Amino acid sequence: MTYALGQGTGPLSGLKVVEIAGIGPSPHACMILADLGADVIRIERPGGQMLTGGPNDLLNRGRPSVALNLKDPEAIATVLDLVAEADVLIEGMRPGTTERLGLGPEECHARNPRLVYGRMTGWGQDGPLAKAAGHDMNYIAITGALFGMGQDKGRPHFPSNLVGDFGGGSTYLVIGVLAALLEARVSGAGQVVDAAIVDGTAHLNAMSAGMLAGGNLKEERGANLLDGGMPFYDLYETSDGRHMSVGPLEPQFYDVFVKLLGIEDAPDRYDFDQSPELRRQVAARFASRTQADWSEVFEGTDACVAPILPLTEAMDHPHMAAREIFVDREGVRQPQPAPRFSRTTATLSTPPPVKPGIDTRETLTAWGVIDVDGLIERGVAVQA
Repeated sequence: MTYALGQGTGPLSGLKVVEIAGIGPSPHACMILADLGADVIRIERPGGQMLTGGPNDLLNRGRPSVALNLKDPEAIATVLDLVAEADVLIEGMRPGTTERLGLGPEECHARNPRLVYGRMTGWGQDGPLAKAAGHDMNYIAITGALFGMGQDKGRPHFPSNLVGDFGGGSTYLVIGVLAALLEARVSGAGQVVDAAIVDGTAHLNAMSAGMLAGGNLKEERGANLLDGGMPFYDLYETSDGRHMSVGPLEPQFYDVFVKLLGIEDAPDRYDFDQSPELRRQVAARFASRTQADWSEVFEGTDACVAPILPLTEAMDHPHMAAREIFVDREGVRQPQPAPRFSRTTATLSTPPPVKPGIDTRETLTAWGVIDVDGLIERGVAVQA
């Protein structure tokens, strides 16, 4: 199924967004907005972005690709024409880049005072590191989040780019943009949303900051309640070399856990001197059977135990399948839009563009740009 431009479903249907293409968190934020129904136009450089593109790049789904040569003043004027009709602009460039291009907040707000101007960076728009390069692990490193990750006493382990780029980055950008849109309905004025991965990651980690202030957090790995320091909140290997996640924190859930595991006579979990023995018994029991066996034992119970699955198997787990969390679209298995809405249901619209600029002519025309063919003939715009 395909949809006409601007006809996405979901609660953001009718919202118009201009995306200045970047990598990582800013495309993810625009994917979220498009998934929820916004009409997003993705402005790319001819040839596309490094590390992005093609029919399997799900971060680019749900929106057309328009290629413009942003070194050409006529291309800048075209983007400003789009901005004049938009509700939101999203950019993920280094601080000062859009200003040098002539697409900074000042120029955009001169054309559209109600515009919400979303900026996505790692370090933020100011501060000693603002102009420096960096990636996810660098940003979460200086916030204190990376230090405590993993159960290896000797070194931390980073969770790919989930916590920084998408947790502290794109998610907070979307929150900020939606909040600014609500405020603009009252004030009639747009504003700049400065979404920095360091800001968002620090905010994600607020619980740890509170536990540290209260003396309930040790600054070492594998020594706290939720990092594997307790034997009842950890990962255990099964006889086939796979693993189970174990997390029965509440007493009533722990009672179910020890009963089903078969260690009801294990040491008191609150006797921390006995924690090594409790861990040994739990590990020995899990090591005696396969992951499939233990999954059958614990499935649907209150023991707070679940198998650790690779993505290919997770897609077919009965719970994931029942909720249709993953669907096949254009030959690509992918997650459905989230969250879910009772009335304004969000659905997948267009697949990721096959190549940058594949939708240039159709999209610029749909957005009301004049003389699109002339822009293409002059090399201002590129139709792939």
